Amino acid sequence: MADDKPLAGKTLAFVPTSLGYDLTDGWYNMLKKELEPEGLNIIVRDPNWSTATGAQALVSLISQKPDLLMVQNPDVQSYARLLRRAEGEGIPVLQINMRSSVETTAFVGADWVGIGRAMAESAIESCGEGSGQSGKVSLVQGPLTSASSVYQMEGINAALEGREDITVVSSQAANWDPSQARAITDTVLKQHNDLCAVIDFWDGQAVGSAAAIRRQRGDNKVLLITNGGTEQTAACDNIANGTFDKYMTYNVREQSTDIAELVRKILTEDIRPGGERLDRMTAVNVIDADNLTENSCWKLSDYK
Repeated sequence: MADDKPLAGKTLAFVPTSLGYDLTDGWYNMLKKELEPEGLNIIVRDPNWSTATGAQALVSLISQKPDLLMVQNPDVQSYARLLRRAEGEGIPVLQINMRSSVETTAFVGADWVGIGRAMAESAIESCGEGSGQSGKVSLVQGPLTSASSVYQMEGINAALEGREDITVVSSQAANWDPSQARAITDTVLKQHNDLCAVIDFWDGQAVGSAAAIRRQRGDNKVLLITNGGTEQTAACDNIANGTFDKYMTYNVREQSTDIAELVRKILTEDIRPGGERLDRMTAVNVIDADNLTENSCWKLSDYK
């Protein structure tokens, strides 16, 4: 193998939740730019939000025996048996951003507990004791079985434990769908005309919550707190124009660097399932209008 092509002859197979949005397109394009020049063959099977299609893709890929399988789980359980099967057949699995209930060779992803805690702390600061606000907060989750929802709730509950100045008036699942988020938030706003904040569990979904707030409240502010992978149009543009007030970031650019490092390590050191566990947790940063800079976000267009 040539020194300048250390990954020549190796294949990475990627099964995201779906292509076509900033997180998955960012990981995919950044890895292609970083690792294809080193000889890595990257293939992707796009389930387009269908868990059943994703499971079928995993079955097919396991039979093809790629050198490394990279998976973004839709929830903690759906792919668990297949990930265990892949590793049992000698294929190392790298999970991205949302863990399965099954541990595999590697994981790169957000600190969801830390993100949940940070979002709740932002709500406490703006809505809690001494703020002059009602303390009423609405939570708009993703799928309740998604690892990101489960662990964000863990962080939120820890931050709010014992506090009497914050009341969670609604906690519902919008299933990563902005139209569902809009409907949920619209109803909560009608029920609570003194609502102080909405905590929405993903920026792609939170645009729906933002639309409901704009329609019902106009300039009468309801704080919108969310999180995401810090792509320019999804994050910084929406902070700059006032759509989002507080944004907890797990930067996809940083994640992709961590993923590339682990891919190299696994494939060049021939790390096998059942051996060393490799985890990289992405740091939590908070962006708002006060600290927003031209370098706060990455641009997908730079990697396509």
